[in-house]
Amino acid sequence: MIDSRPSDIFKPDQLINNTYRIEGVLGRGGTSEVYRARSEISGRLLAMKVLKSEFAGNEDYLVLMNREEAMRDIRHDAVVRYSENHRTPDGHVYLIMDYVDGPGLHELLKKGGLPAEDLLVICARVASGLAVAHGRNIFHRDLSPDNIILKGGKPEQAVIIDFGIAKDDNPGAETITGGEFAGKYAYAAPEQLSGRADARSDIYALGALLLATFRGAPPDVGRNPMEVMRRKAMPLDTEGVPEPLKSLIDRMTQPDPDHRFQSAQEVLEAIDPAYLPDEAALQPTTLPPRRAGGATGSAAAKPSASAATAPPADTRKSGGRGLLLAGIAVLALAGAGVGGYFADWLDPMLGPPRADPYTLVVAFPAEGAPQAEGHVPDAALRDSLAARLAAQGGEARLALARGDIPDAWGEGIAHLVETLDPLEEWRIAATGTEVEVSGMTRDRSLQERVNFALAAPVPGDLSVRADILLGPVRLPVEEVDGILEAGADCGPLAQIDAPETAYSLGERIAVAGRIETAATRDTLYDALTAVAGDRPVVLDLELLNRGLCLVEETLAGLPSGGFELRMGFGDRPDTNPSGRYYVGENPVIDVVLPAGVTDGYLWVSIVDVKGAVYHLLPNNNRQENAVAALRAGRDGTVPVRVAYAVEEAQGNGRLAFLVDGNTLGKSRVLVLHAAQPVFDDLRPTSESADSFTEALSEAIAARGGTGGITADSRILVTAEAN
Repeated sequence: MIDSRPSDIFKPDQLINNTYRIEGVLGRGGTSEVYRARSEISGRLLAMKVLKSEFAGNEDYLVLMNREEAMRDIRHDAVVRYSENHRTPDGHVYLIMDYVDGPGLHELLKKGGLPAEDLLVICARVASGLAVAHGRNIFHRDLSPDNIILKGGKPEQAVIIDFGIAKDDNPGAETITGGEFAGKYAYAAPEQLSGRADARSDIYALGALLLATFRGAPPDVGRNPMEVMRRKAMPLDTEGVPEPLKSLIDRMTQPDPDHRFQSAQEVLEAIDPAYLPDEAALQPTTLPPRRAGGATGSAAAKPSASAATAPPADTRKSGGRGLLLAGIAVLALAGAGVGGYFADWLDPMLGPPRADPYTLVVAFPAEGAPQAEGHVPDAALRDSLAARLAAQGGEARLALARGDIPDAWGEGIAHLVETLDPLEEWRIAATGTEVEVSGMTRDRSLQERVNFALAAPVPGDLSVRADILLGPVRLPVEEVDGILEAGADCGPLAQIDAPETAYSLGERIAVAGRIETAATRDTLYDALTAVAGDRPVVLDLELLNRGLCLVEETLAGLPSGGFELRMGFGDRPDTNPSGRYYVGENPVIDVVLPAGVTDGYLWVSIVDVKGAVYHLLPNNNRQENAVAALRAGRDGTVPVRVAYAVEEAQGNGRLAFLVDGNTLGKSRVLVLHAAQPVFDDLRPTSESADSFTEALSEAIAARGGTGGITADSRILVTAEAN
């Protein structure tokens, strides 16, 4: 994603039409902006293309954005899936499509490009997608590296996006830019400069972008129109490109379209089978193309090969005007039919019209009015749904229609509605007998009951794919903070990599910190999972004793002074980076004074596993703790020993200790530094954690705020030998 700007149409975290939560900006173009959004109902990531306000009222752009939505009839893994077109209450028109997560070829091109083997795989994958679009007389006309994304970074998962200027050459169809040139000069076929485009234009662009991605640099097509025209009339320079990619690109990018591959299928046939997609990708499922007025038939469902390979059609405005007027006339006739369609006055004579595909969408969002739109087989289901929506202030736009559905189709839909109704929000999207169901609840037991019910056979032999989520859709970070604050018993607990405002569904909640008892861990986990819904909860908690926890709470908020604690052994020169000691070993501890700390006073203590505090510096036997005296004239970083080898401590009052089996576990070595002595008087050599933390709290409070005191510490662990 890219950085948000104040001028953007939508802002991060904005909720659009009570359904789509904006997460960030994916790109900006001349007429539109593209956002990453998440469905509040299903939790799925989506891409949202929004017309800029200056175009949202332009009927040409609205008609043509609807043409882009019509791309949803194409079902192929290499073609981005479009789903629906909407308008916000304030007039912004947007189009919803799949979010494809991965780098664009333009990003990889800038990083030096890709090897020939990967580009052959990409060529086969993209060509198989183009073959389907071309079979519907839909041409992309703007293929370029930034319009191909490698899902998950995999060449075999290449996806074509942005059919924003795609042209549908079915009768009456329009284009985003009329009949004039559309596309990028660097990759556009020569004929596109004259306003002509067909399947072979996309083949040229695919070859040009493959060459650019191999070289890691876009084609140089000149700096002015005359130079562009001259260079476009010449073959592309493929010298240095290895075979078989070179010959493939040469054939794809011939300046004369008649000398190129004549169809995307021909491109596929010229590629070594080792680089081809699976058979399933080469023979995708497509919906039948629409005829004027919405009718379909066998002829429309099976376009001839000549439709994809026909010579370039003249799409200049002089010829497009008649088609547009014809389209308006057809639309007027269709409009008259629609009146009868909803009034049912033609039904006695003709029966309900036939719908292909037969679709129905019913949505009950958590916020906002419910809606239903599509086809129903009988008045009973229509009226039942309309009444249910009206009771909640919703609207039903339902039409009686015939279709290729079982007799019990309506009964199955009614069954699904009753099953989903207890959920906080839900949606049914049916195309024929294929039904996608999504919903959300905060009640785990209800989620389980609904999932169990949806797993059973549904009347009408409906094939149901269900996604019932455990909410909430958005879990505020503040709510998690409240749980952590209430459950903390050993200093503050922190969220790891928390989002800025709220957790999305599926996003991990990770917590780190220290706790006093295992029971605290269980209580925290239960409290978090109770609100987390479909989000994993991970606790990275360190279990400390009560004395250590008292110290942690007292030190909370004190800054670090940059003091290092080094540990070693009394009987050998080895260092001990782990800070772990076994029974019988003699820990040696040095405090390293930072080079920049030349004055003030130190206080060094150990809080042991039983909650006792031992003061290493100062104490009755070693009262000098001024930094200047400890440095003794030395510059830079200076180590100061505070726990000695047993032999060093013989008869001189220095502190040394051996690990015994009675005090195993975690202790904390603590270093305090301040401009003035932390305490007014010497503390006893040892005392309880309660008395020490009480005195320290009073010292901090007396100074106000942190009182200029810094704190650094390190855990020391004692254990039985293996």
